[in-house]
Amino acid sequence: MKNSSLIKKILTIENDIKQFRKNNNLFYYNSDPEKIHAKQLEFHKSQKRNRWVFGGNRSGKTECGAAEAVYMARGNHPFRKNRDNVAGWVVSLSTQVQRDVAQAKILHYINPEWIEDIVMQSGRASSPKGGVIDYILIKNIFGGTSKIGFKSCEMDRDKFAGASLDFVWFDEEPPKDIYDECRMRVIDRCGDIFGTMTPLLGLTFVYNKIYLNEDGDDDVWHIHMEWADNPWLDKREVEKITKAMSHEEIEARRYGNFSSSKGLVYSEFNERIHVIEPFEVPKEWFDNISIDPGLNNPTSVHWYAADFDGTVYVIAEHYEARKTVKEHANAIKSISEGLGWHSDGRGRYSALIDSAAGQRTLANAKSVKELFYDEGIVTNSAVNKDLFYGINKVKQYLKLHDEKPSLYIFNTCKNLIREIKQYFWASNDVPKKKDDHALDEMRYYLCSRQDKVGDGEQKSDIQLHKEKLIRKRRRRV
Repeated sequence: MKNSSLIKKILTIENDIKQFRKNNNLFYYNSDPEKIHAKQLEFHKSQKRNRWVFGGNRSGKTECGAAEAVYMARGNHPFRKNRDNVAGWVVSLSTQVQRDVAQAKILHYINPEWIEDIVMQSGRASSPKGGVIDYILIKNIFGGTSKIGFKSCEMDRDKFAGASLDFVWFDEEPPKDIYDECRMRVIDRCGDIFGTMTPLLGLTFVYNKIYLNEDGDDDVWHIHMEWADNPWLDKREVEKITKAMSHEEIEARRYGNFSSSKGLVYSEFNERIHVIEPFEVPKEWFDNISIDPGLNNPTSVHWYAADFDGTVYVIAEHYEARKTVKEHANAIKSISEGLGWHSDGRGRYSALIDSAAGQRTLANAKSVKELFYDEGIVTNSAVNKDLFYGINKVKQYLKLHDEKPSLYIFNTCKNLIREIKQYFWASNDVPKKKDDHALDEMRYYLCSRQDKVGDGEQKSDIQLHKEKLIRKRRRRV
C-alpha cells in the first residue's frame, strides 16, 4: 500500500509539472541552456523602436515576434522598461493567416490564468483557437489590463486609424500604407514597431526603409535569421530541403535575404560579419585614402587601413553632394587630422582618385586633380578602373577564409554599407549604374593593393610569422 501511495504522489507531481509546463510556455521560452536561439535573444535585447527580423521559413522569427508581444502586454519583458495597461496590435496578411499563425503563437505564450476576456470576430471565446480573435484582454503584472488586438491587411486603411498604441507587430510584410498608418498609432505613446518576415516580394519599401535604412533613422534595426540559427531544426532535413530549392528560394526562404531578378553583385557581403564597431586603429596600419569626386553627385572619400596580415579596414567616411573641391578638401583634412593620418613634410595628404579627375575641360582651366592639389590633397589618378577585375577583387576580400573575411567596414561608414546592400546586376550583365560612388573608390583602393587575397599556396605558420615581423620592421624604418 505504501508503494502504491508513493506512486500516486509521484504521478500527481509529474502531472502538475506537465500542466505547469503547458500553461507557462513564456517562462520556458529560450530557457534551455543547451538549445538557445541566440538571435531571438538579440532581437529581444535591442532597445531600438523599429525592429525587424528578416528570416527564412522555420527560422524562429514568428516565435520571437509572438513572445515579444506577450512580454510587452504582460509587463514582464526581461530586457526593456515595462508598462502598465499596454495596448498593441498584431497585424497579419489575412484573417486566415492570423488564425493559423500569429494568433496561435500568441495563445501559445499566454497562460490561461492571465486572460480576463477574449472577444471574437468569429467562433467561440471558449475555444478561440478555432475562430478569429478580435482582441484579448490580459492581466498586466502591475495590476492593470493590457489589450492585444488583431488586424488583417485585408482591412481598409481607415480600420487602422485613431488608436493610440504601445506596439504593433507585423507578422510578414504589410502594404506600405498600412505600415505608415500603424507608425502614426505609436507616436504619442513613444511605442514600438516590430516585424517578422520572409522577404518574398522583392525590393519593396521595407527593403529601402528598413534594410537599407535610406532615411538614416537611428530607431531602425534589423537582424537576419536562417535555418542554422534555429537549434530545433533537424540538420538532415535542412540539407535535404536545400538541395531541392533554387538559388533564389534558398536566399529568401532559408537565409531571409532580399533579392532582385538578377541578384546582388556582392552576395558575399554579410552585414553581421563585415560591419564592425570602430576601434582605435594603430597608426602603423594607416594605408591610403580613396576619392570618387562628384559635383552634383556625392563625392565619396574613405580612409583605408591594413593590418600586418593584409586584412583591410574601412575606418572613416566623407560623403557629400553639391560641395566645392575646397569644401571637400577641408573635410578630408579635418577627418585626417582627427585620425592622426600621415601627411608629407608640407602637411599634404595623399589619396587615390578616379582617373577622370585628371582631365581638363573647356569650361575649366584646371582639372579636379589639380584643384585638390591646390588645397593640399595630392592625388594619384593612375588607378585600375577595369570594372570586372575590380568587382572580383572586392569579392575576394569579402569572401571568408578560415571563417574570416579580409575586409571589415566600420559601422560609421553608412553610405558605403548602403551602396553595397543595394548594388544589383542589370539585364546586360553589368551592375546597375546607380549610387555606386563609394563602391567605385573602394575598388580603386583594393585594386591598388598587390596582395592576392584567397589566392596562392598555403604558407606555414612559421613563414607567416616571419613575414609579419619583416612587415613590422619595414614600417618602423
